[in-house]
This record gives sequence, C-alpha cells and structure tokens, in this order.
Amino acid sequence: MSKVSRITDAVLEYHPTADVSVIFNAYMFSAKAHRGQSRTSGEAYLSHPIEVAFNLTRLKMDEHTVAAGLLHDTLEDTLTTPEEIKNQFGDEVYNLVEGVTKIGQMPFASKEEKQAENYRKMVLAMAKDIRVVLIKLADRAHNLRTLDSLPDEKKKRIARETLDIYAPMANRLGIGWLKQELEDGSFKYLHPEPYEKIVQKVEQAEEERRRYVEECCRLLSHDLETAGVQATVKGRSKHLFSIYQKMILQELPFDELYDLSGLRVVIESEQQCYAVLGVVHALWRPIPGKFKDYIAMPKPNRYQSLHTTVSGPGGQRVEVQIRTAEMDRVAEQGIAAHWQYKEDGESSVKYLDDHLDWVRTMMEEQKDIKNAKDFLASFKVELYFQEVFVFTPQGEVVAVPRGATPIDFAYHVHTDIGNHCMAAKVNGKLVSVSYKLKNGDQVEIITDSQKFPSRDWLSIVKTAKARNKISNFLNHRERERSRILGVELLENLIKKTGLVPEEVLQGDALEEAIHSCGLNSFDNLLMSIGYGKTSARRVLEKLVPREQLNKVEVERVSENAVSPAGTSPIKVKNFDDELMIRVGKCCNPLPGDPIMGYITRGRGISVHHSQCPGVGSLANEAERLLEVEWDVASQTLFPTRVSIVSVEQQGLLAKISQILAECEVNITRANVRIGGHKRAYFDLIVDIRDLKHLEDMFERLKKIKGVLHIERFQEFGKKKPGVKESWGDQGGRSTSQEEPGAVVN
Repeated sequence: MSKVSRITDAVLEYHPTADVSVIFNAYMFSAKAHRGQSRTSGEAYLSHPIEVAFNLTRLKMDEHTVAAGLLHDTLEDTLTTPEEIKNQFGDEVYNLVEGVTKIGQMPFASKEEKQAENYRKMVLAMAKDIRVVLIKLADRAHNLRTLDSLPDEKKKRIARETLDIYAPMANRLGIGWLKQELEDGSFKYLHPEPYEKIVQKVEQAEEERRRYVEECCRLLSHDLETAGVQATVKGRSKHLFSIYQKMILQELPFDELYDLSGLRVVIESEQQCYAVLGVVHALWRPIPGKFKDYIAMPKPNRYQSLHTTVSGPGGQRVEVQIRTAEMDRVAEQGIAAHWQYKEDGESSVKYLDDHLDWVRTMMEEQKDIKNAKDFLASFKVELYFQEVFVFTPQGEVVAVPRGATPIDFAYHVHTDIGNHCMAAKVNGKLVSVSYKLKNGDQVEIITDSQKFPSRDWLSIVKTAKARNKISNFLNHRERERSRILGVELLENLIKKTGLVPEEVLQGDALEEAIHSCGLNSFDNLLMSIGYGKTSARRVLEKLVPREQLNKVEVERVSENAVSPAGTSPIKVKNFDDELMIRVGKCCNPLPGDPIMGYITRGRGISVHHSQCPGVGSLANEAERLLEVEWDVASQTLFPTRVSIVSVEQQGLLAKISQILAECEVNITRANVRIGGHKRAYFDLIVDIRDLKHLEDMFERLKKIKGVLHIERFQEFGKKKPGVKESWGDQGGRSTSQEEPGAVVN
C-alpha cells in the first residue's frame, strides 16, 4: 500500500479536503483486474497505472481523475465491464475511463481518413471534459519511459505520434514540464545518435555550466537586492530536444550554440517584472531583437513572461525569463493551474473558460470539413500555433499564426469583413492580400460589398477559420449557381413537351423522381442537374407520361463536337444516365486519346485529355473526377486544328484538298499565308472521327512532295501547344510533348 499512499499523500498536499478513499478503492480494483498481467518489460502491469496516477498528481488533478488514471486500462485490457466501473465508482469516473479508452484505441499510424476521424474524437473529448486528454497525456509520458523492451519499429511509431500530436497538445494546453518530457522521450527513439551525442555534451559541460549559472544568479540577486526588489533567481537549462532543434535551425554544432542555459526571476507583482527588466539590462547589455513581452501579449496557451537575451559574464549569451509566481505556476501546469478546490470537501474542478476557446472554435469551424487532408492540416495548425502579434487600427492586439495574411486577419475580426475583403493596409501602406504579417504590424482591412472570396485565397490563407469560411462561401455560391442552372435545364425540357413546369413539378411524381435519383430534396435534385450528375431527361421521364415524351426529341450535342441527334461520343463509366457532356477546347481530345472527365461547377461534365493540367489540378477534389470512355459506336466528328508547312509551290493547296477529300475529311476553316524563305503555311480546321482517322490522313499528306512539316495542335492552355506530330521531307516522324497549360472550368 506504500505505492498508493505516495499518490494519496500527493493529492492531500494540494487538496487537503479530497476524499482519497476513491483512490484507494481504484487501486484495489485495478490490482485485482490486472492480476497476473505483465508488461513487455517483465514488470507487473499494475506499475503502469500507478505511474500514470502519480503523473496526474503532478498536474494537481482531483481525486476522481487520479482514480480514473488507476483504472484507465481496465476496460481495454481486462475482463472488466462498464457496468462494474459505473456501479462501483459512479458516472464521473466511468466517463473519464471510457473517454481515455476510446482515445487509446486510435491507430494514429492508419490512413488519413481514419486519422482525421480519430483526431476529431480527441477534439470532442477535450471539449467535453479536458481531463480525458490529460489522463492520456499522463499515460503517454509513462509509456515513453518504458519503450526499451519494444521492437524498434514500434518504438519509432509511438515516438513519432507523440512528437506529432501529444507533445504539441501538451504545449497547446500550456503544460511546460510535460511538453519537455514528451519531446525528449520521443527524441531519444526517433534520433538515437544525435540524442546520445547531445546527452554526452551536456554531461561533459555540466559542471562548468553550473558554476557559470551560479555566478550569474549571484550577480543578478545582488543588484536586485540593491534595487529593493525581492525576487527568487534560479538557473535553468534547455531540454535536449530544444537543443537539437536549435542545432538544426541554426546549422551549428553543439559547441557553437549560445544561451543553452538561462535564468528565471520570479517576483510578486506584474509591475515588478518591468522593474526587474531594467535591472537586468543595466547589469548586462541586451542583445538587439531578443526581447519578447509575453505579459502584455500572452501566448495562446496563456503563457506569460518577459524574455530577454543578454551578453552575460565573459560575453556569453544568457536568456532571462521574468515572471510572477502565478505566471510561473501557469507556465508549468498550464490549464491544470486554473483548477481550484472547494473548502467544504466537495470535489469540484474549475478552469478558465476561455482557455479552451480554441477547442470549441476548432470544433465549430471544422465540423463541415469533409476532406481528411484538410482536416489534418487545420488540426495541426492549431496544435503548432506559433503566434505573431498584430494590431487593429484601434490598437487592440490580435494573435495570428506565423505566416498569416491580411485575409486571415479579416476573418479573425468578422466573417463579413473577410468575405468582402478588397485590400489591406499594413502600417498605413497598401499591401497584397498574400502579404505575411509580422510582429507589430498595424492592419486595416478595406472592404467592398461587391467583392467576394476567390478560390485562389485558399492557397494564401494560413488559419483553419479563414479556409473554412472561404470554402463555405464558395461552395454555397456554386450550389446556388448549380441550382439555378438545374431549374433552367429542367423547365426548358418540360416546356418542350408543351406542359407547364409549375404543374409538372409537384405531387407524388416529383417525390418519386427525387428519391429515384438517390436524393432527398428538390433543391438537391436541381443542384445535381446543374452540376451534370443527373440528367434532366431522366427526371423528365419520371414526371411526364412516356407517350407524351415520344413526341419530343431532346438533343444534346457536346460543346466541341458535331454529334448525330441523341448520341454522345463519350460515356461515363458506371453511369447509365444521360449526362450533359462537353469536350474541352483547351486540349481537343480525339477518340483514341486517353481522357478523364470532371464535374464542372454548373456546366455538366467537362472531358479533357488525361495529360491536361486542368484534370491534374483537381487532385485535392477527387470527388469531382469521373472515369469516362469513348463510345466506339459513335460517328461524331471532332473539329481538329492541323498546321502544315511546305515549300511555296503552285497548286499545293489543291493537292492537299484532294487528299483530304479522299480521306473523307471536311475542311471547315482554312488560312494560307506565304512567309519568308519561300515557305507556305496552312492553318486548317478539319472534322476528324478519331485518332486513327487523323493518323491515316497524316500518312497520305506526308507523301505530297514539298510538304515539310505537319502537326496537330492541342493547346493545353493558351501559351504552349500540346502534342505535336510531324514528318519531314523524307517522311521521318517525330513526336514531342510540350508542357500543358491551365484549364478553366
């Protein structure tokens, strides 16, 4: 019982009125449940929940949270049932244990989609009861201390997820000691060689550094006492992972690093912090650009302190942190520092409500994110929040992530300001909306009621809030455009039957049409028609008697093709419905070319050559891509641009025309000019059935004496041609692929 007594004594030290009997009972229950179980290291399994519980006492947790720490593995790793825990320990302890169990089952090394859902669960757990995540952090801290017995691959996996998620989470919650412990523990297994070298270097210089820090403490304490300031001055050292990061960032060896040690001054009041700063700068020369005031502008995790770096004794750089005792407590305990206990013995935990505002805001802003990659990106932005402090025109301080732009700032102020942001002034000067905000910038947003978000903004903004608001606006606008187009397409088709749309679009037949298309509302049906996912013809067949439809011929011809009535040269794979399909003018694919289709925003299906960058640019919008294929039975003719270069020769155009006629190729446009060096240039638009038809034509044309060069133009945008096929005088053939341009949908 000495082990559990160590836990209860620690709880009673910071919470004298705690009912520690729940901790004793949890210890006995856990010992019985885990009886006979061992960890991979060989030690009794009970040692793990005991250490987790002790970690929770370091966070000054209440007795119910500590008890849950002792029980946190019983649901997952023993035969214990939820009812047993609920009956013996009540709903509060049970809910904590259940919450930790759910997070514990998260396979963080899984695919992105599963990761995203797991991270959502963690955010939900934080918003519901932050203690669940604190137990998980305490659990992970002890796991890291006992990884040696695991296989190398598993060590690295656990260390990686700790460094990527749990350590930043501890930092976001302001728990300094836990963040350092998780980072150093992960560093040991992810980068073992640098870790060992830094440990050796630190140990070798330990005595010298200790003497130096003691000398600095003595000098500063003396000057503070002379100035009449009561303060505690103590030394501190950078933890191992922060040293490694500094070496990587500054590209310096260990021996050339400065300020690996520092001083911390703890005093009574906030006003004294600035007085101490004056004493420090009078004693040692400050290093320019190395002062940060986190008291006036706290970090997002509520960390407060003055930071200054000075040239100390012997010219060595020393970082000095100045803070009050309360600030020091918050810096170490983070959110746990705000928990208070009632004097009447009732267990009650309170924390500053705004400390978790970012969690609730993140839940609200990310609830509509469907793309797993986008969710993970925004989630990590919140965890790795590195702040820049800027000012409104009224002088209010706003913290934004490093790399944020005026658009991020605008959305931080208000959604309407972001949606109508036209330009920005920084420090009185107009800047680009992609300008990266810097510390101390004063930002003024210029709005225009006729200005709206652009899709380009999504690649500019840094914050999840701005990205989500922009996406929501664009999606809403595109849905509305598609709905309007769907109305137009469906009503026009109904009018062709001689009926009135208002009379047809009602009643049970409409409901049946909606459900037969797999949709749940008329608006969604209209949007689906507008997007090109559902054909108006299919809906019409559900609304109008077949005999009436037989009187109406509904044609649909692709944008760039001449199709026989009722036929389409392209079919959408796995989709039997008739869709509105357009062939892209940018690349003009022919049957035989590899093609890909995608759903345009309000103009049906657009089909492009598979190498056309308009398709490649949709990599992050996979839901818009469709597999399409050529209809081999189609007799559609495609306008194709062909360029011919020849020697200047009388009657050559007549020969070319004759060959084209023999190949059953119709010329729809011809432009001929005579250039220098006795060259003739023919720019033709011809109707082609497919790629083989084109190649047969080329084979015939290249045999005409005097023809020097033939090519088919696929523009892939406006600047550069696409695939070129050419033959010289001797009939030699060469093929070159130019860089494709952009496709506008």
